[in-house]
Amino acid sequence: MKPTAGPTLRLMAIFVVAPLAAAAQPGRQQIADLGICTLVSGRKIENCRIGYRTWGTLNAARSNAVLFPTWFSGVSANLADAIKPDGLVDPTKYFVIAVDALGDGVSSSPSNSATQHGPDFPAFTIEDMVNAEHRLATETLGLNHLHAVMGISMGGIQTFEWMVDYPDFMDEAIPIVGSPRPSSRDLLLYRTDEDAVKDDPAWQEGRYRQPIAAPVAELIWQMNLTTPANYARTQSRAGFDAEYTRLTTSGIRPFDANDWLAQLDAVIHHDISHGGTMEEAARRVKARVLVVNAAQDEMVNPKPALDFAALLGAQTLVLESDCGHLSVGCEASKLDPAVRAFLDGR
Repeated sequence: MKPTAGPTLRLMAIFVVAPLAAAAQPGRQQIADLGICTLVSGRKIENCRIGYRTWGTLNAARSNAVLFPTWFSGVSANLADAIKPDGLVDPTKYFVIAVDALGDGVSSSPSNSATQHGPDFPAFTIEDMVNAEHRLATETLGLNHLHAVMGISMGGIQTFEWMVDYPDFMDEAIPIVGSPRPSSRDLLLYRTDEDAVKDDPAWQEGRYRQPIAAPVAELIWQMNLTTPANYARTQSRAGFDAEYTRLTTSGIRPFDANDWLAQLDAVIHHDISHGGTMEEAARRVKARVLVVNAAQDEMVNPKPALDFAALLGAQTLVLESDCGHLSVGCEASKLDPAVRAFLDGR
């Protein structure tokens, strides 16, 4: 779910266009104060804050906004390289909103909550992430519609949730190496990684005082980001000892361990059918959809997404390299123009 190796107001109810234009310095970190975020569990995040960055200009018809949520353990700044004329989305055409998902250490998270710190932070779901992002779009940015929602990895997982929960809110949806719900193999990986954090002696039931490395959790991640063939080709034996030392020393840092577990738990419990069937979920979708997956992805099994695409009759793009989950970068020359063309209606 983490697509690169290593390490993620209450404003006036009446939206005014001028502040948005004034805040349009490309890529500047901004924070929206949503007050209380009521979760699907009924619990509440106090002082709920959502981070975001914008690129480009909202057009006069307010019809060119693209919402781009973050991947697992990623932050909105990580998306900057994808937002350029020759990237995934062109900010000279679209008003791009990169959103920090709940639990990424920028938006409200176990690590940064003053009143619900660490393990006292309420468990949230992918659905809760999307609900907060919808409030950002409507309450803070004054948008009643999006041209598209798109995301990579956990951002793609959120995109699946968006298309089912808010079917009338977007024209297009582009989930990239995401899933409508984890497969059993995915759950094996994610639960094992979760246990690796909790089994670290430094974790102390989440009440640690210093950032913890949880190196085994990071090693599990590294083993599944790409394929054995790709790893053996790109990581030399001669350099392995130094790389292993780096990984075991830094571990999951600088990402916070409680944030890591909170986002991971959201992914583990993700299911866009919400207790129903995938056929029922598919019938809710109204957006034009491009589903992108990697054939050899060992981090997010591609089959659930491709099966859901078949239910939708959606367009698909399968990345075939042995880069696995990292195919988004390895096959950028194939992926980026395909996504730009889809956004442009081609």
